[in-house]
Amino acid sequence: MSSDSDIQTTTRGFCCKLCNVNLPNLPSVEQHVKGRKHQTLSGVRSTRKSHEEHSVFVSGIKPQISSTDLTEYFEQFGAVSDVIVDKDKGVYAIVQFSETESIQAALACVEHQLQGLKLRVKPREKKEFKLIPKKKNDPQSLQQIFDRLNPELCQLSSVDAQMKLLVERLQLGENEKKARGLVVQLLQEVFVEFFPDSQILLFGSSVNTFGIHSCDLDLFLDLENTQTFQARAKTFTEQAGEGVSDDGRSEDSILSDIDLSTASAAEVLELVATILKRCVPSVHKVHVVSTARLPVIKYHHRELNLHGDITLNNRLGVRNTRFLQLLSGLEERLRPLVFTVRYWAKQKQIAGNPSGAGPLLNNYALTLLVVFFLQNCRPPVLPTVDQLRDMACEEEECVIDGWNCTFPSQPIAVQPSQNTQDLCSLLAGFFSFYTPFDFRSSVISLRQGSALPITDFLSQAKDDKAPPEGPAPEPKLGPLNLLDPFELSHNVAGNVNERSLCSFQKACQEADMFCRSPRYQNKSTKGKSWGLGRLLAPLGAAQQAHPERLVITIPFRTAALPEGLRGELLSAGDGFRLLWSRKVCSAVEVVLKNVLRCELEASTATGPEEMETTLNDSTQSVESHSDGSPQRAGAKRPLPSGSDDSATPPGKKPRPARTTKTNFPPWVCVQKHAVWVGRRKVRRELVKGPDSRPEGSCMELESQVTASIADKEPDLKDPLEFKVCPQTVGGTENTRLLLNVEPGSDKSGVFHDFFHFLEVFVPKMVETVLESGAGSA
Repeated sequence: MSSDSDIQTTTRGFCCKLCNVNLPNLPSVEQHVKGRKHQTLSGVRSTRKSHEEHSVFVSGIKPQISSTDLTEYFEQFGAVSDVIVDKDKGVYAIVQFSETESIQAALACVEHQLQGLKLRVKPREKKEFKLIPKKKNDPQSLQQIFDRLNPELCQLSSVDAQMKLLVERLQLGENEKKARGLVVQLLQEVFVEFFPDSQILLFGSSVNTFGIHSCDLDLFLDLENTQTFQARAKTFTEQAGEGVSDDGRSEDSILSDIDLSTASAAEVLELVATILKRCVPSVHKVHVVSTARLPVIKYHHRELNLHGDITLNNRLGVRNTRFLQLLSGLEERLRPLVFTVRYWAKQKQIAGNPSGAGPLLNNYALTLLVVFFLQNCRPPVLPTVDQLRDMACEEEECVIDGWNCTFPSQPIAVQPSQNTQDLCSLLAGFFSFYTPFDFRSSVISLRQGSALPITDFLSQAKDDKAPPEGPAPEPKLGPLNLLDPFELSHNVAGNVNERSLCSFQKACQEADMFCRSPRYQNKSTKGKSWGLGRLLAPLGAAQQAHPERLVITIPFRTAALPEGLRGELLSAGDGFRLLWSRKVCSAVEVVLKNVLRCELEASTATGPEEMETTLNDSTQSVESHSDGSPQRAGAKRPLPSGSDDSATPPGKKPRPARTTKTNFPPWVCVQKHAVWVGRRKVRRELVKGPDSRPEGSCMELESQVTASIADKEPDLKDPLEFKVCPQTVGGTENTRLLLNVEPGSDKSGVFHDFFHFLEVFVPKMVETVLESGAGSA
């Protein structure tokens, strides 16, 4: 047990007061206390406490009193380490001493006078350190916002009109844009004083045409010219022996404390953060996030109530912004579609990470998903990135950090789309496109406009598209793989976990079903919600109960694949699903037979049987049968070869492609022992101490736990009999192995308890078996 005073015992385990986190057991406590969040907050608390103990509060000053004046005055009481002056009104300051004895000396002085002003000096107020959690998407708040919008939506005559109204209500207004411009102008004036020739560039939602009220103000501080100025100034100083450069500007400023050519990004960020804290009015809550993929400074502008980021090396982000601006100029249907999908995702709580980090989809990823869908419409609504590159002229060629970011600068250079679908049809098409999409075995590429097989990314070899200065890392593979249009080593949705992906596809499925109903396009004559009024309703707290499905799901997770299996899947090519399924089935058999001691009866089936096949395994449009293929009785006649097979009769939705399903021989199982009861207690006894390993992480240990329970505990009065039927699905939906569990003889009434144990235990244990190679077929 950790001796940390922040840990409290509760009725259900433990609670960390510092991090506001509930913990179930002692191993979790030990792991949490050693974790980054707890260690970071502990460090911040210690630093703040030290500052409070070494500083005094000074009031009665005026704006003309500088921090240098205060430092010179208070140094008579001891060494001063820092002075922080109120940057908004300049009427108070905090003076921090190096030694606590200096505080007593300053407080003992009866009267303090500086430049004719009588200063009031008192001890710092001691405040308890408390973590303020980030505000999440409050369902009640979402409901209130929607309640104001819904009546307007229901009065309109079409879904297209509703989507356009949504854009009008959500988009940034002109006054908001002007206010943001003034903030950027202020920051430019401040930074150019410290970093000559520097530039502040806006990027992201504020300028990519998809910004909404209160969206973040993302900025890129370009110090390239400053670095050149500093180098030139140093050269001139060495030659002339003075601190004045050839253009008359002094380098004897904050630049003299840091060499931009050799300083690390973290050092420069800390310097920029200090300038923000001390010199920019209304900017508060400034902190550096150095652990992010791209280190940033986060800040809050109090008067405008804006949050934002400042990055130092983000030319790719600026280029992505211009790319989205181009797409908006190319296709007027893009903005209403993106605004609607983003708002829908927020209402369903499947997008938007309040703290900037989390497992949900971010707005950029959602926008790229919309773009990819439009690239795959028939005919395409938007061109691929490769096609745009070929349309650019030589002067528009652009390479950033080794990545080809070339595209036309003006929409006029791109041919208009031949697709004439309205917004209503495209929105419905978005949901029907992603409902059956096999995310787990695909990598979405906007550059090619297609879903690439994930086996192409299991190899350690790098292709020729990597930056020339060195091989780029492979993208971080996960449940949802969505490549950045230009930085091909970046998975934009790399943060999304299994649960978030399932929630996204479930929401797509429900939206797809609604879009096929009359209440999507037909306005209600009774004044009821219809169209977007129904589609965008917030996720209700009470969900409709569904009957329990006795299915254990083992998803295809690239991150959990051992290196040996990755190589085998790569060699298998298009047959990787069948190979993976066989490996998983072998591992499941090991878990049931060797780890849980189930008696397995041999099945008469000889091998896997493919029950249905999709007509196109690439998750794109469904192709027609070849002319020579026999036509099934009762099937609809195929369209003539010269007809436009993309045309769909008005009001009629295309059917989704069929799913590839492969059934494997089932196992008939008999369990004579209650091996699911008391496993945690037995595991602790076997390891003789707190075990930080999660359940299912060690095959030998779990086998010992089962053996101990079987030897010491009485057998079930009547053996439990059940059947496990493995089935692989994929191709036109997420690749996974389904274990359909069918109860047989259950006279002891323990089947459901055992099933719920298997539901959690088997997927974890299968990964362990695959890693060990014990389940190799």
